[in-house]
Amino acid sequence: MTDQVIDVTDLRRVYGGGFEAVRGVSFAVGRGELFALLGTNGAGKTSTLELLEGLAAPAGGRVRVLGHDPYTERAKVRPRIGVMLQEGGFPAELTVQETARMWAGCTSGAMPVGEALDIVGLAKRAGVRVKQLSGGEKRRLDLAMALLGRPEVLFLDEPTTGLDAEGRRETWQLVRDLRDNGTTVLLTTHYLEEAEELADRLAILHEGRIAAAGRVSDVVASQPSHISFELPDGYFVGDLPPLGELGVTGHETSGRRVRLRTNELQRAATGLLLWARDARVELTGLDVRAASLEEAFLRIARAAESGNDDGYGRRAGRKSGPENGSEDGSEDKEMAV
Repeated sequence: MTDQVIDVTDLRRVYGGGFEAVRGVSFAVGRGELFALLGTNGAGKTSTLELLEGLAAPAGGRVRVLGHDPYTERAKVRPRIGVMLQEGGFPAELTVQETARMWAGCTSGAMPVGEALDIVGLAKRAGVRVKQLSGGEKRRLDLAMALLGRPEVLFLDEPTTGLDAEGRRETWQLVRDLRDNGTTVLLTTHYLEEAEELADRLAILHEGRIAAAGRVSDVVASQPSHISFELPDGYFVGDLPPLGELGVTGHETSGRRVRLRTNELQRAATGLLLWARDARVELTGLDVRAASLEEAFLRIARAAESGNDDGYGRRAGRKSGPENGSEDGSEDKEMAV
C-alpha cells in the first residue's frame, strides 16, 4: 500500500500476570482510508487502539503513525491525531462550552470552539453542564474534542455507542465527510452495520489475533448466501431439483424447514422458483438472504472459537487494563455473539 499512514507489524501487548491481549497483529492503513477493527468481547480492539494512540508501549512488534513511533515520539504524533476514547471523563460541573474551551487550550492549532460544537450538533447545548447531557450527547462532545485539532488521523473507539438511530446516521455522515476530505480514520465498533456502511477495509480480531481482513466486499463475498423455506406437504428434499445443478453447496433440514447454502444466489433462487411453479406448489416461509458482514463475522468467530480454519486459509491466530467486557460490554442485535 502506498502512502501508509498507519503501519503495524507483529504488534503485541501483555498485561500484568502475563495476559497477552494482542498477539502478533499486523496491518496497514493508507492516507484517507477508513479502517475498522471488529471483534468479539475481549478480542483486543481497544488494546490495539491504545498502542496506536501512544497510550502504552507495545510488548513486541512495531507500530508507526505518520512515520513515527506514537509512544517514544509522542510529541511528533500527538498534535496531528485526534482520539475519541470510549469515555471522555470530562468534569461534570463544566458546561459544554467551558469543556471545549479547556480542551482547546491544550490543543495545538485548535479550531474555534463554536465550529467544533456546530459540527457535532451541540451548538445549542453549549451552556448545558456535562452532567446534564444524555449519553448520546456526551459521545458527541467526545467527538467534538477529538476534532478540535483538525487531525490528520482520527481514532474512534466505539463512536456511536449511546446514540439513537438518527444520531448514529448523522455521525456516520460526519465521519464519511472527514474521510472524503482526506482524514485517515481507524475505528472500533460493535455495530456491524456501521462497519459495512463506513469501512473501506476491516480486520476481524479474535483473542488478540487477526482472524480475517480485507475489503468489506471481499470478506462478505467469502460467505455463502442462504435460501430457506418449508417443504410442501407430501414432498421431500429428494423431490427438489438436483441441488448441485442449482449451484447449491450444502443444505440443512429441521423438520419440514430446508436451508440451502449457495454462492450463486440468483441461479439457485430462480431454479427453485421455477420448480415450484411447474409443480404448482407454494414455498411457505420463503426467505432469500444474500451474504452479509454479520454472517461473515459470526461464521469467522465460530470457526476461530472452535479452532478450525476460518475460511481464509489461516487460524485465528478502555480503559487502561486488560479487555474484560468493559471494552465491549454492550450487546447489540447487529453483533450478537
